[in-house]
Amino acid sequence: MSEASASTTASDPSAGLPPALRPLCLAGPTGCGKTAAALAIAGRQPVEIISVDSALVYRGMDIGTAKPTPAELAAVPHHLIDLLEPTESYSAAQFVRDTLRLVPEIQARGARPLLVGGTMLYFKALFDGLSELPQADPALRAQLDAEAARDGWPAMHARLAALDPETAARLAPLDAQRIQRALEVCLLSGEPMSALYRRQRAQGVDWPLISLEPSDAARAWLHRRLAQRFDLMIEQGFIDEVRRLRARGDLHLGLPSMRCVGYRQAWELLDANEAAPDLAALRELGTAATRQLAKRQITWLRSMPARRVVAAEAPDALERLIALADVNANANASAG
Repeated sequence: MSEASASTTASDPSAGLPPALRPLCLAGPTGCGKTAAALAIAGRQPVEIISVDSALVYRGMDIGTAKPTPAELAAVPHHLIDLLEPTESYSAAQFVRDTLRLVPEIQARGARPLLVGGTMLYFKALFDGLSELPQADPALRAQLDAEAARDGWPAMHARLAALDPETAARLAPLDAQRIQRALEVCLLSGEPMSALYRRQRAQGVDWPLISLEPSDAARAWLHRRLAQRFDLMIEQGFIDEVRRLRARGDLHLGLPSMRCVGYRQAWELLDANEAAPDLAALRELGTAATRQLAKRQITWLRSMPARRVVAAEAPDALERLIALADVNANANASAG
């Protein structure tokens, strides 16, 4: 069984609790002002923030991840920040497990869990549930390939239809890759893939999601903010931060931490010239990588139809977001 399925089942720990304690999710692409928005919400209702960010879990990576400042961390309780050394890794399964542990603990203290971040894979794992599909088995795949070479993929499709008719019905008889995977899952798990997918979806939580994202017409607005943010990181000493990480001697570009946007580009430029890295090139490469990250985040967000969108570039964006997050206002509106 995969790590995800072994970690926990994503049943909603908030069922039956009042709206003031129901978790609220705030997502958005990098650079759109999520931290300021979260702190503004915290000024209106008691919350504790759960970070939904695959980079903020690492200690010693502060400037390049735009980690909340010590003052911001002191103002509102934060969780899932500075969990690990950069030599370690953190997964969506671990995030879901940690979040489902933290949520009832926060609620027991009379606060509302506020999930804030831009790692959309973590949000997806939380909303959709964690996959229970077994990992690939090279020996079994080789066996299935040999049987397909002997009998043909239509015969393998017929075999799948006997084990999992629901999955077979949506696959073409010559769809070798998907037929092989579906047979592999059935044989390893002892259950149809379709049944595992249904159980996965049933395990997801249904918490309200607010998305702070730029409108289609605001691409230039976002790009300016990302460029300004990267310039500020450089002014704050980002290159020296990466130098300190390199000096540890136990980090390399193959690690998830060092593949974070900005860190990889800075590391490679320091490889080229440790004493005097090309800061103009770092700005260009880092800003371009950040724009690509934001584009991917927006694409993920638009696949989440239940989200409530606030245009990040709107002059009243913060006020609109706070209004959506205001439990009392929403309760009054529902009563009316």
